[in-house]
Amino acid sequence: MGLRKFKPTTPSLRHTIISDFSELTKFKPEKSLLRPLKKSGGRNMYGRVTVRFRGGGHKRMYRLVDFQRNRFDQEAEVLAIEYDPNRTCRIALIQYPDKTKSYILAPLELKVGEKIISAVDVDAEIKVGNCLPLRKIPLGTAIHNIELKPGRGGQIARSAGTSAQLISKEGDYASLRMPSSEVRKIPIDCRATIGQIGNVEHESISLGKAGRKRWSGHRGKVRGVVMNPHDHPHGGGEGKSPQGNPHPVTPWGKATKGLKTRTRRKYSSQFIIRRRGSK
Repeated sequence: MGLRKFKPTTPSLRHTIISDFSELTKFKPEKSLLRPLKKSGGRNMYGRVTVRFRGGGHKRMYRLVDFQRNRFDQEAEVLAIEYDPNRTCRIALIQYPDKTKSYILAPLELKVGEKIISAVDVDAEIKVGNCLPLRKIPLGTAIHNIELKPGRGGQIARSAGTSAQLISKEGDYASLRMPSSEVRKIPIDCRATIGQIGNVEHESISLGKAGRKRWSGHRGKVRGVVMNPHDHPHGGGEGKSPQGNPHPVTPWGKATKGLKTRTRRKYSSQFIIRRRGSK
């Protein structure tokens, strides 16, 4: 697992930094765990663009990743570490005793041939890849793929290099320090996987050229100040001119860039002990 740089034989290669994919042990996905993935191009059921700057992109197949880990108390063997084009982290192919195969998010330092388990009744070892309820995980442990409600499946800390830390347990809730530094209460019966997500060098990747961004399905984003007045509130003016509003706005006149959009009375605010960015 590392990064690959290139000789600057072209302008784009001068700045390109990509993964060397050295941690991968299998380069073709498991066919039984693939599903078609249809692109929307940012359009809704009426064909209207509701999310701008999307389109194109390389054709992909979706990998069925098991976020619930609901095959309890059965040891599974890690068969391979694979690439997933739909997420920043790697995925691990595992096999249960009845030969059923499944994909999970690959944590850092998970090796092919290791045995992992999603435990409920048995006392499982606190090791990378094992999935346990928060009540059975020691304080200070790094965890990922964390549920918000018991049985729903992991929703938190699923991208490359991320992990949350279990900092306290009190009554029916456990307190976690999220990757964003937010401290939040989560039901103590929710499940999480031990360890940090792998592919930690992902944040150091440099695409090198606009075309590689287009391959991922992103189209170019046009600034409002270079548009005409009927296209954007920031548009118009003679020559290069500032946006002119008291504060930046969206194409539809709503305040943006710094405006907090979280609902003031959101039901889950009671579970947030300390917000991200607060001192």
